[in-house]
Amino acid sequence: MDQHIAEAIGRPDLIRLDERLVCLRFETMKVVSALAAVRHLLDTGVVRRGDTLLDSSSGIYAYALALACHRHDMRCHIVGSTTVDHTLRTQLSVLGATLEQMEPCSDLKLDQKRRVERIHEILAEHPEYHWMRQYHDDIHYLGYRAIADRIRQATGTDRLTVVGGVGSGASTGALARYLRAAPEGGRADVELVGVQPYGSVTFGAEHVSDPEIIIAGIGSSIPFGNVSHELYDTLHWISFDAALAGSVDLLRRHALFAGLSTGAGYLAARHERDRAPERTVLFIAPDTGHRYVDTVYARHHEAVPLTGLAPREVSDQSELTLPWSRMAWNRAAAPGSSIGGHLGSMG
Repeated sequence: MDQHIAEAIGRPDLIRLDERLVCLRFETMKVVSALAAVRHLLDTGVVRRGDTLLDSSSGIYAYALALACHRHDMRCHIVGSTTVDHTLRTQLSVLGATLEQMEPCSDLKLDQKRRVERIHEILAEHPEYHWMRQYHDDIHYLGYRAIADRIRQATGTDRLTVVGGVGSGASTGALARYLRAAPEGGRADVELVGVQPYGSVTFGAEHVSDPEIIIAGIGSSIPFGNVSHELYDTLHWISFDAALAGSVDLLRRHALFAGLSTGAGYLAARHERDRAPERTVLFIAPDTGHRYVDTVYARHHEAVPLTGLAPREVSDQSELTLPWSRMAWNRAAAPGSSIGGHLGSMG
């Protein structure tokens, strides 16, 4: 029996959509990384019960960290994006977390920059606070070990392809590392496919803008240290409109109500399944669709049939075009620099 609701929320469902397509469905995925990170910090003596944990968030991690702090009797302070909505603000308040929300801003890069600047101001005022650094501290990989074990038991790791939004790099990166570390005598043929929005700097698409919006959670306007670029075999860049079509089809065809990044992952996963008939493809659904009722699902009549969508195969980021591009990454380093993540402190 679970001792706290966070443990139940963090336990994903494995749903087989067809013979070779599997969905790893979370209610709120980042609860997994936040819970394990806070537990690790407590176990190693970095923080103590009653301390204040601090981070910046566009929404989902704020809720996850608030739950983890509630579970372990910690205080939680969030510097929130303009995208934090009324429902989440109310939940955070009742859970005892404090929220500083940035003023409305249409420039996501400026929004992220302002949040980081505010974090540094708070740390200067309160050096006793612990900055969680969800985008840069590899302790956020730890919670995915048990999930990788569950996937291994359910699907095996021979000819398995994992598809998911890159975001901070923790979920897809951790699953790939843990799944590729096959038990003695086992075989691990695990490919990793990352999904990105246009405009994200993580894999060099900052020069291509999406007229709708950067898909929150799977891209970034600044480099993230937790992204280990060398783990990825293939990249898909998917526009808002294409992701919307994927989300609507997933609900209509499989009754699976999930967020916009899930729609993008589903689209990429279907394509990878059709390309490689010998492989099982698992895609990550990191959250439910409730936050997207007005922005995505109310526009279901705009969704184009998936039969009319296919990626443009590109060999270089200069060839990227909307609505959907695919490129072999071949486990290369970060584009133009060495900003990829490091896992030295995971143990």
